[in-house]
Amino acid sequence: MSLKAILLGLAGFALFSTHDVIVRHLGGTYSPVQILFFTSLMSFPLVTLMLVRDPTQGNLRPVHPWWIALRSLVMALGGMSGFYAVSTLPLAQAYAIFFTIPLLITLLAIPILGEKVGLHRAGAVLVGLAGVVVVVRPGNAELELGHLAAFCAVVCASTQSVIARKIGQEERRVVMLLFPLAATFLVMAGGLSFVYVPVQLVDLAAMGCIAVLGFLAAFCLVGAYTVGEAAIVAPMQYSQIIWAIIYGSLLFGETIDKQTLIGAGIIIVSGLYIVIREASGGTSTTTPVLRNRTRAFSPGAFRVSVALRRKPARKGLAKSEDGP
Repeated sequence: MSLKAILLGLAGFALFSTHDVIVRHLGGTYSPVQILFFTSLMSFPLVTLMLVRDPTQGNLRPVHPWWIALRSLVMALGGMSGFYAVSTLPLAQAYAIFFTIPLLITLLAIPILGEKVGLHRAGAVLVGLAGVVVVVRPGNAELELGHLAAFCAVVCASTQSVIARKIGQEERRVVMLLFPLAATFLVMAGGLSFVYVPVQLVDLAAMGCIAVLGFLAAFCLVGAYTVGEAAIVAPMQYSQIIWAIIYGSLLFGETIDKQTLIGAGIIIVSGLYIVIREASGGTSTTTPVLRNRTRAFSPGAFRVSVALRRKPARKGLAKSEDGP
């Protein structure tokens, strides 16, 4: 089962990387606002598939409206920032920054979840931040707006993940899915008039592919987490650095410098250490990093834990502790 989980995890993140290649290609012509608008629109039918079999009774009124509102807004902002970062930065550099999400989740879990972070995980966070400095090398290279967008995406993704962990046991999954997607669509619609460019039919199809790839990638992760432990599946995200090297070189003529690889390696090691500490018990009581099971800035990528909760709900078993 571990091998199957690993293969499904690798497949999911390979699909996410292909998803990012299309975003990058379209980013040369269209604003991330426009790409995200159409991608969100085309994601609605796909996400609806996850909602029609929701067995829970209730309405669409959130139990925690302010947390839902904040989570929805940061997911809209994170989507736009993530798309912009992927469109403007070398893929390997963007991914290296995205890999810091577990580090920030660890920090945000302290005030939001009441998590206690011991010396081991605190040290891993500091090491990971040192890796970020190696990647962006302030002072030696000019920081671009794409770097700021990537860091904004990291903050937004980490925030939404920790919020989901905090309220996921009490909110209906339809609320956790629908509100963020609707917020992303509406926010992008509000800005569309300022950036709109007529869309060619082939590019519209490409935007549809982005939505489908995000959905399929999340489905692969559902399968991976169903048959394998989170500690096995979570590290598969780091395989994206390999796809960044392959796609960046073959499609965009990117060359990855030694410093980016070293910094990414440092960040990956620190992230893996945090995953291992949470999986082994350590001092973590909420294991927020292990519960971060999908990307937060891909509209078609429904919350993985939402699907994982479906089977227990049909059987009348206790609800999973995972938030969407």
